Formats: sequence, structure tokens, C-alpha cells
Amino acid sequence: MALNVDALEDWTFPRLAQDYTVKDSLLYAVSLGFGQDPMDPAQLPFVYERDLKAVPTMAAILCHPGRWTADPKLGVTLNKVVHGEQRVFLHSSLAPAGELYARARVTAVEDKGEKGAVIHAARTMFDAKTHEPIASVLHSTFCRIDGGFGRSFGPTPEATPCPNRDPDLIVDVVTRPEQALLYRLNIDRNPLHADPAYAARAGFDRPILHGLCTYGLAVRALLPTVASNDPAAIRSVECRFSRPVFPGETVRFQIWNEGSRAHFRARVEGRDVTVLDAGRALLGRGHVNPDYALLAEETP
Repeated sequence: MALNVDALEDWTFPRLAQDYTVKDSLLYAVSLGFGQDPMDPAQLPFVYERDLKAVPTMAAILCHPGRWTADPKLGVTLNKVVHGEQRVFLHSSLAPAGELYARARVTAVEDKGEKGAVIHAARTMFDAKTHEPIASVLHSTFCRIDGGFGRSFGPTPEATPCPNRDPDLIVDVVTRPEQALLYRLNIDRNPLHADPAYAARAGFDRPILHGLCTYGLAVRALLPTVASNDPAAIRSVECRFSRPVFPGETVRFQIWNEGSRAHFRARVEGRDVTVLDAGRALLGRGHVNPDYALLAEETP
């Protein structure tokens, strides 16, 4: 089945809004594994309400539009959809609690023929009181069997490959066996992450970890290594999803530190697979990522 590219180009999202609380920020951080070492003072500000700081990638789950691609007129084969790429840019530091609203749109669709199709959707979140932009999110969905409609539209983001040299840093992040069950309390209740029988029908031996959880693990690796444990110093995080992680596995992050930018890749060495690739983070307070200039200019 091919996508209905005309319906996607004309798609209108409702106004998105969300009030999130300190409890939401605490849950998000704990679901990523912050606080696994209760004696680590660098992790405490993310999991303890005193002087609480929000993890930057939490923006990826705020003002989420839900399963909008399930609308039948779009022609998406839902059981053949995977998360392709994720990008978040912080226009200002994410507060641990707040009231937001968002404007969202389909920015591009790529027809890759027999390989499928990619839908790119973006949203920019604004502070409900000041109307200042807080974060922009670009979510790319890979529809594995829905290509061949013959037309694409919109500018597509380009992935930045990791440097062709040995990484400067290596960080191992150990996931917990129940981590997917905890992470799904944030937003995504897909049974693929909880029900073994459902996971088997999807072709997996057991439930898999959310891609956005693996994405958040990148911040766990980046914060102490290239950001001095300051979440405000991480202005963007982007990557391409390659393979799933199974809860309980150790994810090895390879990091290349280039000053104002860091590149990263994530692997599960036990299975010899890359799970995140083309990772990039913009570092430093006050920097502006040109990739998100258009999103930042959206009017409230």
C-alpha cells in the first residue's frame, strides 16, 4: 500500500498543549536510569526535587501529537512502521515544570520506492505565558512498505556521519530488565514494549526498549563527558535509529568531542549491532542550530 501523499501534505494538526509537573520530570529521568547510583551527586539533580533539573531530551515527549498516522486516509501500514530519526533543539533551557503549547506540521515526505517512505513531522513548543519558543522536535517515521507513490515534497534533514577515526570517549550505559515497563509510563504504551506475545508477533524474542528511551540514554552519556553535567549546555540531540535495544543490555556510546559539537554512536557489543548512528549534539549555552531556524521562527 502506498502513502496518500496529498493527504499528508494537507494534514492539519490540532493545537497541542500540555502542562507538565515536577513528577513528570522525575519519572522521565528515573525511566532513563538516572539515579541508578544513589551516591552519584551528578545524577541527583535529575531525580530529586531539590534544585531539580530537566533532562533536555524530555522535550521529545512533550506536546506529543499521539498516533496521528493511524488515520486510515493516510495509507500508513502501522505494523510496518519504525522510528527512523529523532531531533530535538532547545531554544531555551527546559524547566522541570511548565505549561506549553505547540504548533505542528508535516514538513516533508520522501518516496523511496521499494524501500518504503519517510514522513517527517515537526513541532515547536512555546511557553504558554511568555509565548517564547522552548523546543523544536523533528520526528521521522520510516514506513517500510508504503513507498512507490511517485511524489515527494519538502526539505529533508541530512544525517551527519560520525568521524572516521577512533572515538575520543567510550561510555557504557547499563539498562535495567524492567526499563521498558518504566519508560512506557511517560507516554508510549505500545504493547511491543511490555507484552512478550505481542513482541513475538512483531518478530522479536521479547519486548524491546523504546527508541526514545535509547535516545535519552545518549544524554546520560553526554552530560558527564562533554557537557560538565550541565543540561543547559546541551542545545540539540539528533540521531538515526538502527536497531532496537532489549532491556537489560549494556549500550556502549562512542563519542567524538569537537568542542561546540559532539558526535556519537551507540552499540550493543553483545550482539555486535549499532543501535543509534549519526548522532550529533550541539554544545554550549547560547548557540543557535541553523537546522532549526525555520522551526524557531514559527509564530504562536
